[in-house]
Amino acid sequence: MGSSFKILLYSTDETAARRASRAAFDRIARLDAVLSDYDVDSELSRLSAASGGPPVAVGPELFDVLERSRYWYDRTEGRLDPTIAPVGRLWRRARRERKLPEPDKLAEALPLVGMDKLVLDPAARTVRLTKSGMKLDVGGIAKGYASQAAIDVLRAQGIDRALVAGAGDIAVSGPPPDAPGWTIGVATLEPSKTEPEIYLSLKAQAVSTSGDAERFVVIDGRRYSHIIDPKTGRAIEDRASVTVVAPDGATADALETTAYMLGPEKGLALIDSVPGAAGVFTRETPEGLRRYESSRFKDVPRARPRPAP
Repeated sequence: MGSSFKILLYSTDETAARRASRAAFDRIARLDAVLSDYDVDSELSRLSAASGGPPVAVGPELFDVLERSRYWYDRTEGRLDPTIAPVGRLWRRARRERKLPEPDKLAEALPLVGMDKLVLDPAARTVRLTKSGMKLDVGGIAKGYASQAAIDVLRAQGIDRALVAGAGDIAVSGPPPDAPGWTIGVATLEPSKTEPEIYLSLKAQAVSTSGDAERFVVIDGRRYSHIIDPKTGRAIEDRASVTVVAPDGATADALETTAYMLGPEKGLALIDSVPGAAGVFTRETPEGLRRYESSRFKDVPRARPRPAP
């Protein structure tokens, strides 16, 4: 899925810990083989290659992720859209070459975007991409989904104090034995230069962060995020960071991606509408940095920074 994953866990049995860790990494690897759009042989890529053809039978994980994506597509004014890939690939090239996508190429790609062109049949567990040339990218939900899946594997293996992180998408189970929760720093707009100002204490939850801090490109003096608005086909230019706490990894991942695109007012309203979710939105304005919080963010337990194990 284009990211490294890390697992931290506590156990009094080293053999059991190694066995559980291996099982969790195996689960992540299996999901990568299903969900990665970087791998031409993944199940997702094979489905994309069948666009314009008849319905394709898919496995339960891919169907689940696409069903969840449709749910969030409907709730976010179409901002979480796995059909964004034709446009997203143009912007990936733009970041490599530091050159804006050609307008005619964007005009060709945009008609291939939209969940109205993706047909899900739950009874047959099939997916049909109705237009030839459509391609899928589930990066707005996949890493959080995989992190949560790994936590579920660890629990099934008897490990109930663990953290799984796929880049900025983190899921945790029970807390470390010497703390009430896992200490998670809320990333600043420049995480490589400044330490977090807020540290959270989390257990049996997930947290995800989105923004343009690490994946961006500057072209002709303008800064473009790696996140693309499916409505316009343009990379987001808002200098911002969003961190979301939610009951599970897929929900946290979907909310931070869409809240970043929607902006602080609509984005935080969306977060407030999801039970158990809370978020903070930091944005660069002409007057300086401004922080916006969802109604429940003040209730998320705080922690002091602590060294990593």
